[in-house]
Amino acid sequence: MPAFNPEKLFAPAALSICGATSATGGRVLANLHAGGFRGMLHLGEHPADLALICGGDVPAAFAALGRLGVPTAIVFGAAEDLRSLALAHGIRALGPHSFGLAVPGIGLNATLGHLPALPGRLALVSQSSSMCRAVLDWAAPNGVGFSHIIGIGENHDLGFATALDRLARDPGTGAILLDIHRLKDVRAFLSAARAAARLRPVVAIRAGARRLDPDGAAEAAFAAALRRCGVLSVERMEDLLAAAETLTRARTLRGERLAIVANGRGPARLAADAALRAGLTLDGAIVTTTTAGLAEAAAAQHTAGAVLAVHAPSGAEDTAGIAALAAAARGLAAPLLVAALGETTGAAHRRSIAAAGLPVFATPEEAVRGFLHLAEHQRNREAARELPASTVLEVAPDRAAAAALLSGPEGLAADAALAVLAAYGIAAVAPGGPGPQAQALRIAVRRDALFGPVIGFGEGGAAADRAADLALDLPPLNLPLARALIGRSRIARALGAAQAEAVADVLVRVSQLLVDFPAIGELDINPLFAAADAATAAAATLRLGKEPGRLAIAPYPAELTARFQGRHEAFLIRPIRPEDAAAHAAFFARLPAEDVRFRFFTAVRALPPEQMARLTQVDYDREIAFIAVREPTGETAGVARLVRNTAGEAEFAIVVQPDAKGQGLAAHLMRRLLDWGRAQGVAAVVGQVLADNAAMLGFVRHLGFTLHRQPDDETVLEARLELS
Repeated sequence: MPAFNPEKLFAPAALSICGATSATGGRVLANLHAGGFRGMLHLGEHPADLALICGGDVPAAFAALGRLGVPTAIVFGAAEDLRSLALAHGIRALGPHSFGLAVPGIGLNATLGHLPALPGRLALVSQSSSMCRAVLDWAAPNGVGFSHIIGIGENHDLGFATALDRLARDPGTGAILLDIHRLKDVRAFLSAARAAARLRPVVAIRAGARRLDPDGAAEAAFAAALRRCGVLSVERMEDLLAAAETLTRARTLRGERLAIVANGRGPARLAADAALRAGLTLDGAIVTTTTAGLAEAAAAQHTAGAVLAVHAPSGAEDTAGIAALAAAARGLAAPLLVAALGETTGAAHRRSIAAAGLPVFATPEEAVRGFLHLAEHQRNREAARELPASTVLEVAPDRAAAAALLSGPEGLAADAALAVLAAYGIAAVAPGGPGPQAQALRIAVRRDALFGPVIGFGEGGAAADRAADLALDLPPLNLPLARALIGRSRIARALGAAQAEAVADVLVRVSQLLVDFPAIGELDINPLFAAADAATAAAATLRLGKEPGRLAIAPYPAELTARFQGRHEAFLIRPIRPEDAAAHAAFFARLPAEDVRFRFFTAVRALPPEQMARLTQVDYDREIAFIAVREPTGETAGVARLVRNTAGEAEFAIVVQPDAKGQGLAAHLMRRLLDWGRAQGVAAVVGQVLADNAAMLGFVRHLGFTLHRQPDDETVLEARLELS
C-alpha cells in the first residue's frame, strides 16, 4: 500500500466532495458548513488532501482522484473490494459504509451525524454509524465533547490501528472509545491498542460476540486480548458510556475502598448493594446527611479510595447543595463520583455536575460500575508499568521430538500428547500418584476465530466442565504473565506459593509449545496436579488445527540473538525483553551525563518506572531494541532501538557506555537495526542528533546517512538513510 500521511486525513487543508448532490452528500455538506470548516471545499473530483465519496460510481471516482494525486478518501456508501481500489490508485481510505470523520477542534464535521460534535477530549472510533449517532446523542446533554469521531465502517483499508496510532499522539485526546465488530489484522490492532493504552484510557466493546459464540468463549477471549494491551473491555453500551464518563473526568484512585455519602437512606442502600455485589469493600459505614451537608460529608472521607455521593432530589436547597458538592471536589483527597437521581430536576443537576468536570451518573448502580471501570483500568495501567524481576525461565525443549509426534494424525492419543508435553519439560504424574496434598488443575488451549490460541487456567478434575470458569490469556507468556493468569483464576486462593510457582512454570512451557507449533488447535491438560515441588500432567489431549495458526501477539524473536566479537571482548546481541528492566536501569545509571543529554536531549538523572517499562516491554511488530550484553556478567553495555511509524519510516536511537566504545559495537548494533528495518519493509531510517554531538554526526555519516538542518531548531539535525 502507498505510504500514509495521517495529516492529510485528520487535518486536511482541502476537501473534494464527490456525489454532493446525493442525499448523503447533502447531509455531509451541511455538516461541513455548520461545523465551520476553514479549509477549501471543492465539489466533484479535484486535487485535495481528502476526498469525501458520498455517492455515484466509486471505482470511477477513485480512478479520477488517483490521477489527481488525492492521497486519502472516506467512502460513505457501498464499495466492493475497497482495499483493491485503494491499492490500484494509491489512495488510503476509510470505509466502506463509513460514518465519516469529525475533528471539532478544527471545525471539521464530515459525518452523517444528526447533531454537531462538541469539542472535547473524548475520541470515538466505530464501525457502526448508528452507534456513532447514539453516542453523539448521549454526549451533548451529559457535557461530553470530542477530539475525534472516526467512522471506519467495514474496515477494508485504514482501520483501528491507523486511528489508534493517530489518537495516541494527539495531546487533545483524553480517552478513547472503540466500537468493534470486525478486525482485519488482529496483530496490528493489538499492537496499536497497546501503544495507545500506555498513554491514555482506552475502552472497547464488541457488538455481536455472543451471537457468534453463544457459550461466551469469544467474549472472554476478546476481554483477555484487550486486557493484555491495557484496554478496558465492556459488554454493555451503558458500561461503555459510564466508562467514558469516569475515565475522562475522575482523578486517580487512592485505592479500591469506596465510601458512600447520601442525602437519603434508600438510594444509599442501593449503592451499597451494588458495590458489595461487585465484590468491593466499603470504606466505613454509609453516611447519610442532608443535601446541604453532602459536601462536608464527602470531605470527611479521608481513608477512601474514592467517594460516591448519592443525591436524590429534595427541593429548594438542591441547587446550592449541588454547587457546594462540585466546589468541594477540588479539595478532596480522593476522587469524587456523583449519582444525581431523577429526570425533572435530576437532569439539570447532572448537567451542573458535568460542567464542573466531575463524573456524574443517573443511578447508584451506574456510578458503582463507573468506579469499577476506573479501578480495572488503573489495575491494567499498573500492570503495564510493572517491572518484572530479572528471572527468565529458559525453556530448552526437544523440538525435534515434539515435531515428530505432531507430524502424525490430527488428534494425538493420550500417551502421545503427554510425550509432547514431556519434550517441553512438563512431566507426567509418577506411577505412585500425585500425592494427597496435590491440587487438581486444568490448562486448556483453544483457538479463537479472531485471536488464535488462547490459554485457559482453572480448577481441574470433575469440576472442570465449563470453559467459562477458566481465566484466560494469550501466548506468549513469561513468568510474570503466567503468575497474573493464575491470580485471576477462581482456584488461586487454594494454591500455596510453591504450587503457584510450579504451575507458572508449566504455563510458560505450554506457551512456548504454542509459539513453536502454532498449528496446535486444542490442548487440554486435565488434571494437572500441583504439589509443593512440581506440577505434573495426569492426562492430556491434543489436536492440530485444520489451518496453520498465527499468534495474535508477536513472540520474543529469539532467532535474532547472535554473538559479536569486539576488539577486546565478546558481547551477546539480542532483542530486549521485559526482564531486562533492572539491568537497563543500571546501564542508564552508568552513562555519563553528557551521553544522557545526547540520547534524551535533556539532563535526566533517572528514568521513571513507566518509561523504563516502555523501553523494555517492546512490541516486536512495530519496533526492535537490540542490547549488547557482556558475557558472563550479564551487564548491558549498549542499546540500539528502531521504532516504525505510519509513514513507512522508522526512527533510530543508540547509546553505548564509554568502556565499551572503540570496539565496533555501535556500528554492529546499527547494522543489526538496518537489517531488521529492511526485513520489515521500512523505507527510510531517520534520527534526531544534537548539533554539538560531533561523534554521533561523524558516526552516522560513516554509515551513509545524510544530515539535514531543522528549519525550526538550529540545535538539532536530522540524519536520514534511505533503505529502499
